[in-house]
Amino acid sequence: MASLGRRRGVPVSRERGVMAATDCYIVHEIYNGENAQDQFEYELEQALEAQYKYIVIEPTRIGDETARWITVGNCLHKTAVLSGAACLLTPLSLPPEFSRYVALPAGALSVACSALYGISWQFDPCCKYQVEYDSQKLSRLPLHTLTSSTPVVLVRRDDIHRKRLHNTIALAALAYCAKKIYELYAV
Repeated sequence: MASLGRRRGVPVSRERGVMAATDCYIVHEIYNGENAQDQFEYELEQALEAQYKYIVIEPTRIGDETARWITVGNCLHKTAVLSGAACLLTPLSLPPEFSRYVALPAGALSVACSALYGISWQFDPCCKYQVEYDSQKLSRLPLHTLTSSTPVVLVRRDDIHRKRLHNTIALAALAYCAKKIYELYAV
């Protein structure tokens, strides 16, 4: 079984497969002066824009900030989908006189979360990545060359279906809410 050398991007040959040189980028925690944090941020930004499959972030502060940013984006996405689904499914499960008290706030929450996600996350290169926790997938990465014991590992995933899902549900919830508000005040 071959292992990864000390350099970034060296191909890895493991029992489960081969990692190409363009698959993984490591932001090493090497302090070379006063602007080390800025250098780490710059390296991370370059790796995100280069669209590496895996990005390993060794500096703890930047790794934690990135993981939190991704978690907030995931929370907005899930809230938009679940509240939109609640808005659209509530009229099927509750009597009409009560359903608007659940459906309208849920629909407004879905639209707000979807809009916030679209404004804040849609054009951020970080939204294409998720934090990887699967130890089997992590074992294929060159983590043994790191100086940090708790690196953050990002994996690039296609999010087009996810964006379509929450935008479609949020638009349907918006249409339902607009219809219900019109019916309430047009009477």
